[in-house]
Amino acid sequence: MKTTEYKFSYEVYEDSTELAPADAQLLETARTATQRAWAPYSHFRVGAAARMQNGEIVTGANQENASYPAGICAESVLLATAGVNWPGLPIDTLAVSYQGDDILNDHPISPCGICRQRIKEFEERTQQPIRLILAGQTGQIYIIPDANLLMPLAFTANELPL
Repeated sequence: MKTTEYKFSYEVYEDSTELAPADAQLLETARTATQRAWAPYSHFRVGAAARMQNGEIVTGANQENASYPAGICAESVLLATAGVNWPGLPIDTLAVSYQGDDILNDHPISPCGICRQRIKEFEERTQQPIRLILAGQTGQIYIIPDANLLMPLAFTANELPL
């Protein structure tokens, strides 16, 4: 038997004043996108903003549905929009933030498993890693250099027959 260990490093910033201006602006766009979420059931609004390789900014916000789990996460809305409007164009950086009623919004959250899978596939499709900025409305911010790091031992197209 052999034991294998998986580790990765990420940057931690105390607040958005420590970020590079372009990152701070992208995060603020994601924070603002939470206001466009449709979350009447969970009251947990998620916003996402991405800087495409050509400099365009794309946003997304979660869209819930009374028929759970028919809702769509902010990251999925964003990836679909990017894929349709700029097919094949890589995303340089993707920022995710959230806002919830009666909860603290002061720490980073990570994309759900389905969104991690979708982000990974978008990376594979465009052959470029996606840098992640994860934050609440205030507080610490995580920057992960490659979204692929959140999905070790992922199921990919390589497992499917051609």
